[in-house]
Amino acid sequence: MKAAKIKNTRIYDANHEVLKAFKGSGIEIIIGLGNEFLKDISVSQDRAMDWVKQNVQPFVPATRIKGIAVGNEVLGGADQELWEVLLPAVKNIHNALDLLHLADDVEVSSPHSAGVFASSFPPSAGAFKESLMPYMKPLLEFFSRIKSPFYINTYPFLAYISDPEHIDINYATFKKNPGIYDEKTKLHYYNMFEAQIDATYAALEKAGFDKMEVIVSETGWASKGDPNEAGATVENARTYNLKLRKRLLKKKGTPYRPKMVVKAYVFAMFNENLKPGPTSERNFGLFKADGSIAYDIGFTGLVPSAATSVFSFKACNKLIIFLLNVFIFYILKS
Repeated sequence: MKAAKIKNTRIYDANHEVLKAFKGSGIEIIIGLGNEFLKDISVSQDRAMDWVKQNVQPFVPATRIKGIAVGNEVLGGADQELWEVLLPAVKNIHNALDLLHLADDVEVSSPHSAGVFASSFPPSAGAFKESLMPYMKPLLEFFSRIKSPFYINTYPFLAYISDPEHIDINYATFKKNPGIYDEKTKLHYYNMFEAQIDATYAALEKAGFDKMEVIVSETGWASKGDPNEAGATVENARTYNLKLRKRLLKKKGTPYRPKMVVKAYVFAMFNENLKPGPTSERNFGLFKADGSIAYDIGFTGLVPSAATSVFSFKACNKLIIFLLNVFIFYILKS
């Protein structure tokens, strides 16, 4: 990661071996508090304090823990009990950080999926589901108070494979295309990525939070898929992530929020070769599980792509679910 000049990353847990590995690296890391812990954390400030004391306090500042993602894609998910405990868990974690004088350095957030939207097309029609508003609005109020951004997992890939007959692959992958026109805002969109971000801004505006920043906590494209996963090819994945990287290097905003610089984490660092589910789930990585590049967007692999690797991943296999913040490349490579 240091060789690739990657300065920000996310993991989905708080694995101590990984946190030790990042000691002194200068790489900022967001750790995850899994959904399975939310109920316990929500009912007890002491449990939240114990979690922070075990998973954050011993590692900072040597390991630059920038934030804690409390849960992942909770609102709109299948487990409605988690909807109710998300905010109390977020508050308890933040309070623990505050009591330990870490709240100024460690941000608290909670990434959302597209499942929170009642509508997202055209972008100006973006709106949260009414059924979620009793949970979403108090969460947004708290995030607004502690100055946390809104994290959204944005996948043009998933939108495309759900309706390949009606969605232009060029529009989904940043290639030249006619684009779409939003009649209400009089804005033209030439890629789905920006349209999805602006739909999020529109939804936040309707909910009363027009000043809140949106950060893309996940985006990416699968390089391989099952027969029914249209567009899951090496070429499309390379095109999407290469053009996404170039787009982020421009350090500019979206059509609807031109002054809010777009920031995004790419899913994922490595192919998750042991992950269950559709073939695409194992092929979102910029690198293969052996450390070689999955396709070339300017990085050098841990091993040559043509070689049969004998590299041991006893330590590195914990990095498989990493995300990288390509936005930071601008600072390092400009």
